Amino acid sequence: MKLFLRSTRGLTPTEAGASFYSRAKRAIEETDEAVLAARGTAAGLSGKLRVSAAVCFARLHIVPRMPEFLDAHPDLEVDLVLDDRAIDLVEEGIDLALRMGPLADSNMTARKISEGRRLVLATPKYFELHGIPRTPADLMSHQVLIYTRDSGGGEEFTFRKDTAEVSVKVHGRVRLTATEGLRAAVFAHMGLAIASEWAFGPELKSGVVAPVMEDWTLPRLGLSAVYPTGRLASAKARNFVSFVERWLAESGTGEPALVME
Repeated sequence: MKLFLRSTRGLTPTEAGASFYSRAKRAIEETDEAVLAARGTAAGLSGKLRVSAAVCFARLHIVPRMPEFLDAHPDLEVDLVLDDRAIDLVEEGIDLALRMGPLADSNMTARKISEGRRLVLATPKYFELHGIPRTPADLMSHQVLIYTRDSGGGEEFTFRKDTAEVSVKVHGRVRLTATEGLRAAVFAHMGLAIASEWAFGPELKSGVVAPVMEDWTLPRLGLSAVYPTGRLASAKARNFVSFVERWLAESGTGEPALVME
């Protein structure tokens, strides 16, 4: 069995090599946790935990509460790997990823932990200048900021109201690949956004942005805890996920997921 491929750039693990490494690393972690448990120490809450998350979600919902988590586990180090793209968990040595929307790789081990509303929103000034949309069809006459990584729509969205279902394709002159850019464009009154409540939670509460068309609903956006293929969640990862679930509940954004994946 070949575990590595040699090239002029160095050694690259084969699929078998990556799988072997992942399983061996997990076996070592489980052994360490068992030893800690036998000593009466909180199992797994030492060493290093590498967590992948989107930049904006981490800034708004994870980093502000990290001191509490770290104080509870003084022997634990946390690496936050922040990127709006879905990175390779094995290649980056990730223990846990927090991902939104449908998961592209069905082979990953995942559990949906929360679901957030998706809203049509903008600043009050934008609505003063351009009017307030009341129906999905009204969106076609507005400048919609297009978030190109939105797995729930992008340019085409399906709204529901009672038994009615309406699909509409929106248009906009500005397209963005990052949520932080989308937020900045909304705050600059450049257009309205169709976005997760997680991305604008503080501003929705303060009135900096306002939701409209709330009687028309969009499919909720799922937040999943994702682990490398074939790996069970470590005690470190499970504890971190529990903290995230509690943080979201306390912030009033998102609802516990009803579907387990």
